[in-house]
Amino acid sequence: MYQILKAEKLADKIYLMVVEAPRIARSCEPGEFVIVKIDEEGERVPLTICDYDREKGSVTIVFQTVGASTQRMSDLKAGDAFRDFAGPLGNPSEFVKEDPETLKKKKILFVAGGVGAAPVYPQVKWMKEHGIDVDVIVGSKTKDLLILTQEMEKQAGSLYITTDDGSFGHKGMVTEVITDLVENQGKKYDTCVAIGPMIMMKFVCLLTKKLAIPTVVSLNPIMVDGTGMCGACRVTVGDKVKFACVDGPEFDGHLVNFDEAMKRQQLYRTQEGRAMLRIQEGDTHHGGCGHCGGEE
Repeated sequence: MYQILKAEKLADKIYLMVVEAPRIARSCEPGEFVIVKIDEEGERVPLTICDYDREKGSVTIVFQTVGASTQRMSDLKAGDAFRDFAGPLGNPSEFVKEDPETLKKKKILFVAGGVGAAPVYPQVKWMKEHGIDVDVIVGSKTKDLLILTQEMEKQAGSLYITTDDGSFGHKGMVTEVITDLVENQGKKYDTCVAIGPMIMMKFVCLLTKKLAIPTVVSLNPIMVDGTGMCGACRVTVGDKVKFACVDGPEFDGHLVNFDEAMKRQQLYRTQEGRAMLRIQEGDTHHGGCGHCGGEE
């Protein structure tokens, strides 16, 4: 059992939990994720790691209630426990393998949309710990849905906040802030990391491609099973079939076929849609070995 040390509601339908998981805390890196399960009958839920404390042996997760399992999770309090808390899974962000001194010579922009602020935060924190100054844009629909802005401000070199309705910070989309930084303020970026809803990442990538800024995206929003066997996070990157949970979750955003991925998301929500995808995609429907049979 993995005890919950802290449980907090950050915004409407968005929750943060600090979980006692010493083994994961010792080895996890920014970009990786865990799979949590409330009890023996509970659904497996993949969640990107938001933070970790190696000394205290704790891992922080943030989730949004979108179904029965996450709704049940939102009712858990400090002192309760998860039946399973598996990880770290996926691949860490590419920059953790780079020489920090080389990264200091680059200008990196992080763009977080909605709950995407959770996986962006450990990356920005890692940069700060290694003496690397980065710019961060955090966007949401309204002020009430903004999360982790105070924590992000402590780690970012410069933080820009935007809301769709203008209730806090800049009024408009994150893409408008990127455009202003580059075209009006003369900022030059070597890399952009964008994490958030699929539609947000799509339009960020369309813009950064136009601006010639290499962009990395995290496809954790389309993960379901977390092992590559369910076929939910199958995505085309360039001319290759990838699975977000086993090959990612981070990819070159300019190569991701977002339209195809979002269409698959809609189909995958129904039993009929999943059956049709299995027929259409054959052996490539599943990741891992590719011939597991998945849920058949």
